[in-house]
Amino acid sequence: MDKIIQHLKHSDHILIASHTNPDGDAIGSSLAIGLALEGLGKKVTFYAESPIPAVYRFLPEIDRMTDKIEANNPFDTAIILDCGDISRVGDAVSMIQQIPTIINIDHHITNTKFGNYSLIETSACATAEIVYRLIKKMKAPIDKTIAMSLYTGIMTDTGSFRFSNTNRDSFAICEEMVAIGVNPYRIAQQVYGTYSLGRIKLLNRAIDSIEISENGKLSVMTITKEMFDETNTKPDDIDGLINYAKRIEDVKVAALIFEQWKNNRKDGARKTYHVSLRSEETVDVGAIATFFGGGGHTNAAGFSIESTLAGIKATLLDLANKL
Repeated sequence: MDKIIQHLKHSDHILIASHTNPDGDAIGSSLAIGLALEGLGKKVTFYAESPIPAVYRFLPEIDRMTDKIEANNPFDTAIILDCGDISRVGDAVSMIQQIPTIINIDHHITNTKFGNYSLIETSACATAEIVYRLIKKMKAPIDKTIAMSLYTGIMTDTGSFRFSNTNRDSFAICEEMVAIGVNPYRIAQQVYGTYSLGRIKLLNRAIDSIEISENGKLSVMTITKEMFDETNTKPDDIDGLINYAKRIEDVKVAALIFEQWKNNRKDGARKTYHVSLRSEETVDVGAIATFFGGGGHTNAAGFSIESTLAGIKATLLDLANKL
């Protein structure tokens, strides 16, 4: 951490980026570190390839996130947050890799340790927890805006402090953020309290799609482009839906197959899908995701694959025999 801080002291223009389809931790961590660095006099650009999910648009400064990186921007440093591999930043990866110094901050056990500097703490409940410690060590002030970002990152990645990654520091940091001015009720209402009618309809179709393996230990939920079209929803509306498949009695692993149609041919049988995996403590889905070229945590991971929907389902249901 000390070497990262020394480098940042001498940086002028810093690019802040995270993974595609960002979650609360990715967004909160990005805003927090970027705004803290601005407080220290640094020039910062926030990059996010995917649209910011509606539930996080309440965060101050969120409109500064851009999906464009100009080739002539003179970045001397890039900070990549919450990414197990640099490729997860999306289509801009080749441009980002040309930035002289890359700093990798993450808490995923499957992180590939890319970049010139790596700050990987797998015991952290969220990347936001690591960012909090970095901000404190830089002696950057934490105002209410930064506090809201850190609180949101920790709250969402711990599932409102329900997941097994919840630790002592998660409560201590959030208590400090509340003392600074964060309103826990307001943030919880923004993230979990209000859904669009379309999202409710999408949830209904997603639940109807659930298939259970013969031994009852694995559930598979499927969301296709047609479901989005029918319900007038977007990919960011799938956030949290996999939990309904995981809560089924006796299920040890839940999988959500999400069609990614960005580069798919309309007439092609093989398409690109993202598979999210969730499990109870006894099953390491991070190892399963890594086998397929993805990554994540022991109990929450994912990977992308080009295949047919029937082929992916068959592969996943075959895994159930080993549970």
